[in-house]
Amino acid sequence: MTGTASRSALRPFDVLAAFRKAGRPLSLSEISQMTDIPLSTCHSVIRALEQYGLLYFLSNRESYPTRWLWDTALEINANDPIATRCLPALTALRDATNETIILGTRQGDRVLYLLVVESGQTIRYSSRAGDFKPLHSSAIGKVMLMSMPEAARAEWLSKHPLAQATPDTIVDVQRLHADLRESAQRGYTVTRGENVADVMAVAAPLVCGPMTLGVAVAGPLNRMHQNEKEVARQLLSCIASIKL
Repeated sequence: MTGTASRSALRPFDVLAAFRKAGRPLSLSEISQMTDIPLSTCHSVIRALEQYGLLYFLSNRESYPTRWLWDTALEINANDPIATRCLPALTALRDATNETIILGTRQGDRVLYLLVVESGQTIRYSSRAGDFKPLHSSAIGKVMLMSMPEAARAEWLSKHPLAQATPDTIVDVQRLHADLRESAQRGYTVTRGENVADVMAVAAPLVCGPMTLGVAVAGPLNRMHQNEKEVARQLLSCIASIKL
């Protein structure tokens, strides 16, 4: 698929993201400006969404998404083959650790969050399903790298620059290799402010047939550092209890 075709296919999602960001009805010109879609093209996208039942018009100028999105999302979520089976155990892990729990997998050269069960604490790590994270600097990303055969991991690292997400990101290949070998020996990965400053995460693999998922516990660095061993124990116990 060409870059032009990819951009065209994503335009309806750009429009919906604009409504999400604005949190209110929008006019055609506002949507065009927020999405950087030419006005004539934007008009066609809006009309297509309207015809499919995803948008309705409050006036001649302003539109807003319908409940179709909500109802469809609920039906899709109810039939998620993995997340729904993991949710009870991950919720219990959230309650036990009082930190945010994330289920993710590898998609291309990034981690895709599939499920986020947020901590109820005022100061917590916050994210959402659908977010992408780097492989080399996120705890679940390290799980994906750790789970690769060493030769394949070495090849991947040789071809991908390690971007500096924070001052604590490991950008030296040999140091990252050593970190991943240590992680494999203890059975879980750790990030200490490497992807988000002042956030620590502990993650471990969850194998589902040929697919490797990652489960992470994430929270403020100071709080997590004090409880690392216990959090890791609870994480590994949770993963062992999940039957996929």
